[in-house]
Order: sequence, then structure tokens, then C-alpha cells
Amino acid sequence: MKSTVQKLNDLVGYQEGTIVSRTIINKDNGTVTIFAFDKDQALSEHVAPFDALLQVLDGEVEVNITGKKYHLKSGEIIIMPANKPHAVKAVNKFKMLLYMIKE
Repeated sequence: MKSTVQKLNDLVGYQEGTIVSRTIINKDNGTVTIFAFDKDQALSEHVAPFDALLQVLDGEVEVNITGKKYHLKSGEIIIMPANKPHAVKAVNKFKMLLYMIKE
């Protein structure tokens, strides 16, 4: 992998009515993906087999983990534990980094 300096918020742009994503790192032991959500866009409730760390880069998001809602803003993080149902919904346009940690 080549070392380069980049601005995170420039790696993906907002697109009306949709979610845009770009994988930054894709390795056997984990991935790092950046997402840009338009307002009210969501990832419906699902379960992942690995722990994931969600870092809000811009905007606001509601994260639901096993029925408990969390409201996050730019600069905040939350861990979504493996095998626990979770969902993500944009309160307004927002960008996040998702670190998926595989064992």
C-alpha cells in the first residue's frame, strides 16, 4: 500500500437521495470504509459478525443498537458490538468512517 496524504471529507461526496461509500482499506483482518449519507438515508437493522467502530466525520446520525438509540455528532464515535442488531439513520447529511475489526 502506498502512503498518501488525503482529506477524509474529500474522499466521498454527498449525493441526493442516496448513500455513497468508498473502501479505504480492505484486509483479511478488517476494513475501513468512508460513507456519505444524504438526509434521512438509512442502513436498516442488521447484524454483523464482527465488532465495528463508527466515527462521525460530519453532520449528525442516529444509531440504534439492540433497541437503544444514540444521537452522535461530528467528532464522536460508537462501538457496534458483533452479533448485536444495529441500524444507522442520517439526521441530516453526514459522513462516517466505519472500522470493521475481524478476528
